Amino acid sequence: MRQPKPFLGRDHHPKGYIVWMAGGGLKPGITYGETDELRYNAVVHRVSVYDPNSTALRLLGIDHKKLTYKFQGRDFRLTDVEDNVVTKTLAKQGGCTLSHLQRVKFMPLAGIAAVVGMFGGASAYAQTGAKAVNDLPSPYRMVENWAQLPAGRTWGGTNSVSVDRAGDVWVFERCGAMTCFGSNLAPILEFAPSGKLLKSFGEGMFVYPHGIYLDRDDNIWVVDGQGKNGKGQQIVKLSPEGKVLLTLGTAGVAGDGPDTFNQPTSVVTAPNGDIFVADGHGGETNARIVKFSKNGKFITAWGKKGTGPGEFDAPHAIVIDSVGRVFVGDRNNNRIQIFDQDGKFLTEWRQFGRPSGMFIDANDRLYVTDSQSDEKLNPGFRQGIRIGSAKDGSVEFFIPALGPETKPTSITEGVAADARGNVYGAESLSMNLRKY
Repeated sequence: MRQPKPFLGRDHHPKGYIVWMAGGGLKPGITYGETDELRYNAVVHRVSVYDPNSTALRLLGIDHKKLTYKFQGRDFRLTDVEDNVVTKTLAKQGGCTLSHLQRVKFMPLAGIAAVVGMFGGASAYAQTGAKAVNDLPSPYRMVENWAQLPAGRTWGGTNSVSVDRAGDVWVFERCGAMTCFGSNLAPILEFAPSGKLLKSFGEGMFVYPHGIYLDRDDNIWVVDGQGKNGKGQQIVKLSPEGKVLLTLGTAGVAGDGPDTFNQPTSVVTAPNGDIFVADGHGGETNARIVKFSKNGKFITAWGKKGTGPGEFDAPHAIVIDSVGRVFVGDRNNNRIQIFDQDGKFLTEWRQFGRPSGMFIDANDRLYVTDSQSDEKLNPGFRQGIRIGSAKDGSVEFFIPALGPETKPTSITEGVAADARGNVYGAESLSMNLRKY
């Protein structure tokens, strides 16, 4: 609801509280607010300690902003100035009576527990995972055969997609196959919003196209995720015309030093130009985030393989929100981890599924692809694209994968959205680029 502020709970636990409410006018049997899996910080629908009091007064027919008392010659509100009615917990007017007791719990800007249902239960982010979000509405429709490839060319594995300031769509695909090694096809493609191919370049430069990202100046950053014969294992920055501007990593060399990567997956830049690389694709590869200056000088790295805070298993995507927080799609751990730009762990979210790709738009809307969830890897979650808020972690929409739930025919890994709200999904194993 608002940006987090410290010490908004009670004095014995300044980071959180729980309030139960019962009475007419409240929605029946709901839980409002969810915590991280440690049951310590609220990550969804965070509210101030004054908000449930303001809501209770509303139910009594009292305007909390006008209920004041005199103290030392001044008028003070009972709910202070940090107060809002949480309208999403209220039933429709006239829909409740005092004979139908209903309970609702509020969670603050940071919380210590989440109780499911009316009389208690487990954390909404229990250590076995978050509650699956599969039944949300989808206002999107798929545009059939949107992207127009040259005659005779077919899609290869397509892990990522990005959009420039003009609304053109850029893709880094694997040369009509699952690798570009030995191919003379250009893997970097630019499409107009209509789907018309505008240009392509990069033939012979890459081994295993994985990530693509366009910065604020429309420079193109691509991630070559594997190495072979002196190529790959690099991050390459190019101009929109295809001129190489910067490279990170040592060509064809795998490692965990300041100038090497081992199967990097994704890249993003901060407003000041600092570069963040998600390095590692599971197994015996790396499991870290590497930070560079805008000129490519190594600054720091954080993370190791594991399941704890700040540890990774296949950091498969990385994005930055409007306040500078770094979001990492920790895919094999079924979570998004959030850090400051120095690598300090802030929190984790599991409600977006098993993240393969992420995108945050100018309004802090968060788009997350889930291309792997099933009853073995992430029970309860369906594959598809979940869309919500990077501010509070709420999930609003879900675009389900095409085909049978147990065996989808669209395996969407990369995601981006344009200024008009169109969503683009890049598919690796199912080799496609779709527009919604």
